[in-house]
Amino acid sequence: MLIETARSNRHGHRDSTMILIAYRHGLRPAELVDLRWSQFDFGGSRVHVRRIKNGVPSVHPLKGDELRALRKLQRETDNSEYVFVTERGSPFSTAGYAKMVERAGREAGFEFGVHPHMLRHACGFKLANDAVDTRSLQLYIGHKNIQHTVRYTELSATRFKDFWRD
Repeated sequence: MLIETARSNRHGHRDSTMILIAYRHGLRPAELVDLRWSQFDFGGSRVHVRRIKNGVPSVHPLKGDELRALRKLQRETDNSEYVFVTERGSPFSTAGYAKMVERAGREAGFEFGVHPHMLRHACGFKLANDAVDTRSLQLYIGHKNIQHTVRYTELSATRFKDFWRD
């Protein structure tokens, strides 16, 4: 819903791609706006994720919709090393990204304030509900301490689904 709403604004393709990439890869706002084209391996369909806050870097697979969106964005961007740039060609700021996400949340009709870090949490909860094991989730999100990852699995509705199965 948030992605579709962002898609309808003035810079819809860029903004919806920002939200998609942040959600799919559990990126913090600073990690998202610092993404550079050199981190993407389009031939291998993966992105090299650099984490902040002493997080663990990793390599994530890219799905087809992400690859198509990124290739289109790359064609539209004027030779910047950064993936997400403003209309003036400078790297997107975390504050600008936060304003865009908040505005998209309001326009989508959310009854609560939406902020960019919610996309990171949504990624964690989605993967936990898909029964991704805690250790894999920890590495994907980039947490050094597994205690930060456990919050996603504690509330997972599927965590006991295969217990006592014949």
